[in-house]
Amino acid sequence: MTHVSDLPLRAVTRTAKLATLPLGFAGRTALGVGKKTFGRSAEKVALEIQTRTAEQLFKVLGELKGGAMKLGQVLSIFEAALPPEIAGPYRATLTKLQEAAPPMPVTTVHRVLTENLGADWRDLFQSFDDKPAAAASIGQVHKAVWQDGREVAVKVQYPGAGKAIIGDFNQMARVGKMFGVLFPGADIKNILEELKVRVREELDYTVEAASQSAFAEAFAGDPDFLVPAVVAQSGNVLVTEWIYGTPLSQIITSGTQEQRDRAGILFSRFLFSAPARCGHLHADPHPGNFRLMDDGRLGVIDFGAVDRIEGGFHKEIGRLMRIGTLGDADQILAACKAEGMVRPGVEIDAEDLAAFIEPLAVPLISDTFKFSREWLRDQAVRVTDLRPNNVVRFLDLPNDYVLVHRTIALGTGVLCQLEAEGAYRAEAIRWVPGFADDAIEGPSEEE
Repeated sequence: MTHVSDLPLRAVTRTAKLATLPLGFAGRTALGVGKKTFGRSAEKVALEIQTRTAEQLFKVLGELKGGAMKLGQVLSIFEAALPPEIAGPYRATLTKLQEAAPPMPVTTVHRVLTENLGADWRDLFQSFDDKPAAAASIGQVHKAVWQDGREVAVKVQYPGAGKAIIGDFNQMARVGKMFGVLFPGADIKNILEELKVRVREELDYTVEAASQSAFAEAFAGDPDFLVPAVVAQSGNVLVTEWIYGTPLSQIITSGTQEQRDRAGILFSRFLFSAPARCGHLHADPHPGNFRLMDDGRLGVIDFGAVDRIEGGFHKEIGRLMRIGTLGDADQILAACKAEGMVRPGVEIDAEDLAAFIEPLAVPLISDTFKFSREWLRDQAVRVTDLRPNNVVRFLDLPNDYVLVHRTIALGTGVLCQLEAEGAYRAEAIRWVPGFADDAIEGPSEEE
């Protein structure tokens, strides 16, 4: 059992798990420093400090790869939880880390290809673009044409990526105070430790190829999703089919509401349905890994971070998710105790618990729900309330939920960036065993 206050990337809902936050944001803390500071408003001072911090932080991270980029991706997703008056200065800075990294020299790329595909690697391609099309967290992607005429994406791992990651995380630990300025309340030490484990898993392209093949087989011919097939894999090189489409990061910045809604419901459907369909959960749901195709399908790439959930979501997960939808304070308290969420010997007022849980569960109560930055900020402020009587201090999160919670938390951040509206409750009912048990019906149109 993990105590809630000790959770790094999973310190939020403990109940209706779709509505979760991964970071312990104390969003408005930076502004609570008095109305005036040296003749200027505290808000203006805080804004200037955070702007400078974001610029300095990007300079540090921009010189690193692997762990730095992964952390930047996580933080850029969850800028949606921050109040608008302090989010602007570093939103663009963090978003850059999703797709940007200094490219490897061409000679280095060719050397890696030779070492892993052989001296005659060029014979495998009709053409190969030396200019990288994108940068992943531990490698970069080149567009090419395979020998059979298929357009392919060639992922080439940075030489010495494993060793570099350790250095990256050590460097980031030294600039931890900068992250504290940007994200007050975030447990940076534990976040870095978890990300270190995740990135190490991504170093093995053999595992990634097997995971992507499992997804591609399960979703082959699907009307809603497109997973590119694996073409070849050898050592630190992975070749997959190339897909086009509009990245979710672009939909977030300039997409229509129709595009946002379509992307949002497919995004959640993919995360919910994959464990049932192929026994895997895509555990790296940042916008750079998803594309909205011209035909309306959602394209999914990058399967380096995958959690294996044989047989689909367990019923315990569904029961945890449904607690906030019960609609009765006594039932909510009883369910929390039954699932081991209330610490032994602790007395919690049922009404206080329900008041804390139910707003987090709204996406799973209503027939339709529109995610928004404002909703996420409100939940962040409530969850990070440090007063001793906040019920969150007395709740535990079952250990077997941690991996799933991390992914749903990240996914929630993306949905709030998209500001997508859809029938998310129906997706949970369809794909998560145990969620529909004793769940209340959604509100009627008259309500």
